[in-house]
Amino acid sequence: MKDLFVSWADYHKSIERLAARVHASSWHFNQIVCIARGGLRVGDTLSRIFKLPLAIISTQSYGGEAGTERGALTVAEHMTMTTPTLGDRVLLVDDLVDSGATLEVVRRHLQERHPAIAEIRTAVLWCKAVSRVTPDYSVEYLADSPWIHQPFEPYDRMTAAELTERAGDTKQGV
Repeated sequence: MKDLFVSWADYHKSIERLAARVHASSWHFNQIVCIARGGLRVGDTLSRIFKLPLAIISTQSYGGEAGTERGALTVAEHMTMTTPTLGDRVLLVDDLVDSGATLEVVRRHLQERHPAIAEIRTAVLWCKAVSRVTPDYSVEYLADSPWIHQPFEPYDRMTAAELTERAGDTKQGV
């Protein structure tokens, strides 16, 4: 398999399957941390399903044409969260694990900066065979390590002007 194309319906079903796998493990956690950007939708949905607070940590490693060129990994200095402190049992979520570098670095970052964390488990939708990290929970193992085309990818190549033209919405404000 060279490329994997994911529809919105498949994407949402994968998040639901991930939630079911985490639930079936009977592991009790009290905080969800999602890795932005890819893990935002996953983290948001899991936060709603499990009724737990969501914290967001931003990273960046892909750039270039349509976000397909891997560069150096940058991790944000701070997290966004609505609770005064991070929970002590954290579910760290992202959309996929490719090389494993992001999951590995963010996990270490959380442990170093939040020593009250007793346990961190990881959850992703897709785990590629090339990864040096195996997440605790995943939906699909991809033995061929394909490039994954997610349903929101068209926005990486679209400008606001193009979207406005496509949508036919030229009204100013409300």
